[in-house]
Parts: sequence; C-alpha cells; structure tokens
Amino acid sequence: MIKVLSVASECVPLVKTGGLADVAGALPGALAGQGVEMRSLLPGYPAVMAALENTQIVAELDNCFGGDARLLSGTTAGLDLLVLDAPHLYDREGSIYLGPDGRDWPDNAERFAALCMVGADIAAGRLGDWQPDLVHCHDWQAGLLPYYLKRDGVPVPSVLTIHNVAFQGLTPMTQAGKLGIAAGDLTSERAEYWAQISALKLGLVCADKLTTVSPTYAKELMTPEFGMGLDGVLRARRDDLSGILNGIDLDVWSPEHDDLVHTYKTPRGKRANRVALQEELGLPQAKGPLCVVVSRLTEQKGLDLLLEALPVLLDRGGQLALLGSGDPALEAAFQRIDNPNVAVRIGYDEALSHRMIAGGDAILVPSRFEPCGLTQLYGLRYGTLPVVALTGGLADTVIPVSPATMARQVATGVQFHPVNADALSNALKQLCDLFDTPKLWSKAQRNAMAHPVGWGPSASAYATLYTELLEAAE
Repeated sequence: MIKVLSVASECVPLVKTGGLADVAGALPGALAGQGVEMRSLLPGYPAVMAALENTQIVAELDNCFGGDARLLSGTTAGLDLLVLDAPHLYDREGSIYLGPDGRDWPDNAERFAALCMVGADIAAGRLGDWQPDLVHCHDWQAGLLPYYLKRDGVPVPSVLTIHNVAFQGLTPMTQAGKLGIAAGDLTSERAEYWAQISALKLGLVCADKLTTVSPTYAKELMTPEFGMGLDGVLRARRDDLSGILNGIDLDVWSPEHDDLVHTYKTPRGKRANRVALQEELGLPQAKGPLCVVVSRLTEQKGLDLLLEALPVLLDRGGQLALLGSGDPALEAAFQRIDNPNVAVRIGYDEALSHRMIAGGDAILVPSRFEPCGLTQLYGLRYGTLPVVALTGGLADTVIPVSPATMARQVATGVQFHPVNADALSNALKQLCDLFDTPKLWSKAQRNAMAHPVGWGPSASAYATLYTELLEAAE
C-alpha cells in the first residue's frame, strides 16, 4: 500500500471554485482500488470545519503565520482528511481566494505557505503518527511544499500537478523571509518571475515529477503561447512532465440515477429533460438544437466569441441556455440579449447544471485554452454533444464529427480551430446540420454516451507514476 498525502486548496464536495476541487475530491476514491491510501490536507475554511466528522487533534501549532493553529484529522464524504485549523488565515467571509471586494486576500501567500509548511512537517514525520511515502501537490497553492521538502532534506518525493498555469501565486520579493525562502533561491532559475516570487515556478523546479491534466496541455505548456512565461522551465523538465487526463465521478454524473424529470440510459430518454428544461427557463419549443453553457464567464473560456457567433445558432432555430458567473462585462453582455430563445442565469447552481446538461442537445466549450475541462466530459456522459475548441484536454476527449469518424462510429462532438468567432460560427453551422439529420445525430449521441470518461485509466496512470517515483528514490 502506497501512502500519499494530497495537498490542495479546495476539494469537492466541501469547497469548489473550479476543476481542481473535482480532481482533489475524486482521486482518493479512484486510487483506493490501485493500492493507494490517500489522505488530503486542506485549509480549515468554515465549510470544511462544519463538515468534518470524527475529529481528533493531531497537533497544536504555535505562531502559524501570525496566530495559533491546530492540525486536525477527520472524515467526511468518504474522504480521510487532515485539516489546518487556523482561523486567522481561513475563517473569513468571501470566497476562499477573494475578499468581499472581489480582490485577492492580501495575505494569500502566507495562507497557502502555512498549508505547505504543515504538509512538509507531516511528510517529515514531525506531526502525528501517520507519515506518507509521497506527497502530491496541486497548483500554486501547494507549490512551496516541494521546496520546503528539499530545503529541509526530507527524503519524501513529491509530485506537482498543474491544473492551470495561468495562476502562479505571485508575491513581492520582500515576502521571501516570511515565506521561508532563502535569498539564494530568489533567482531566475528558481523562484523569481518578473521581479516577483512565483510559488508555482519554485514548485516546478523542486518537485520530483510534474503532471498536468491532459496530454495535449502538457505539450502546449512548453510553448510560449500557452506556457504563461514558464514554458522555459517546463521545457527544461520535459522528461519529468506527463499529461494524465482528468475523469469524472460516474456516480455523481449519471443520467441513469440523477435527480431528473426522466432518467435515461439511451439518447431517446433526453427528450423529456429537454422539454422540462425549456419550461423551467421559459424557452419556447424550437426546431434547432438547445445548446447549454455551464462555465465561468471569462475570456479564457471564449464566451466573448460566443457572443459574436450566437446569431448563427439563433438564425438556424437553435437556442442558448447559459449558467455561470465571472467577468461583470460578460455577465452584463449576456443579460442584455433580448431574444426569446436565449435564457441566462447568473450564478452557481449545481442542481441546475445537471438539469441543463441532461436537457441540452449540445454543450458549448469554446475555450481559448483548457487544461482538461470537465463540462465536455459531463456532456459526453449525458449524450449532450460537445462543441469545443481544438486545445488542451478538449482536443484529447472529443472526437470530431467527420465522414470518417461517423463511418467508424466514434465521432462524439464538434471541434473548431483556430479559436475565433468565425471558426465557432462554422462549428455551430455544422452542429445544426448534424441536428437536422436525425439518424446521424442519434449515432453521435450514442457514441458520446459510450465514450469512457471515468477515473479508471487515469487512476492507474497516477498509481504507476507513484510506484516508479518511489522505486527511483530507493
């Protein structure tokens, strides 16, 4: 049995802002069948503290970045947790990263450095009786942990997973002493990024192995276009970088067992959910495809491109149902659309997202870059054909409709490239043409629902990586 400490800033079902939480929440269960015992170290946000059961105090921590703290153990939702209970760092209103004013908490660097230091102490056997064989760190919030392990000579290997390289954990150089970063490490080869400290960069330099969440994104990260200034670091470590696709929880995302108007095993069962969704959102019946968007509203997600391309869909009798929040300008732009075939809901609603994906004919994911993406996987699972940009995990998970792929019965959606409004418009035309050919449309839906989207292959890949890393460390 391999013992792994997973360190993340968010985790489903406790707290979530993006796909990182889904992965952190799903991996422990997925890896249990691969001979891996995983415990997750999380910050003690109010939602985490409220959900924690079977709580025990592992250690009392004095002066943990400005206040006393405790390391707790407990369980919830099938997860074995270690929780850093530090109210001065985590017990706050607002989101886990942003204050009520919508800006980053000014002490985010210290908040997550504290998590990393505690993770390093657990790995070193300094806190409690349980000691991992390996540490799995997620994104910049856990980026300093591999550095602390190396700095302190802790002989426990580490893996760092990049969920989105755009978020790098930048903080002024003057914070180095407070964060425990030695002056000699404030160089362009180590922590320095444009005269700031990058927690992610230091983690990329120090971790024993690097992963990201799709094979295509792993290749993209080593290019200036997608590497966000860290492509050189990643090219230097290309032999240690691998892309392992995310999966989804097949129990949570199941058209057979979901809380729907009509559960279903085949595409035929979607009809009742489409009608119910139209009624719920105030949309009329329509001759074209009902397209759904469940997303953060940002330029990264390409939603500004959808605004330009939307008339093509509407002119063909299609509809749009959108659920999300983010950029105020994008929120306002979608809310200004005055068309009976467009329904916009601003905010986060997990139950509605399930009903939308079940009731939609297609799900639109026009991202400019997408490390892996999960909504297209939900779409595949529910027979809701993805329309995706040819990038990152979208390229790895959606097989584009073409005469060849339809003949081989493998086509699962529509892809477009380059990532611009004209190409998206053409993709929407192709979608409508396919929808107008019921026999081909049904074939594509069946292909989509048969496409593997669970964690099985990915969990096996992680377990193999852990084993190889531990064997190399012997």
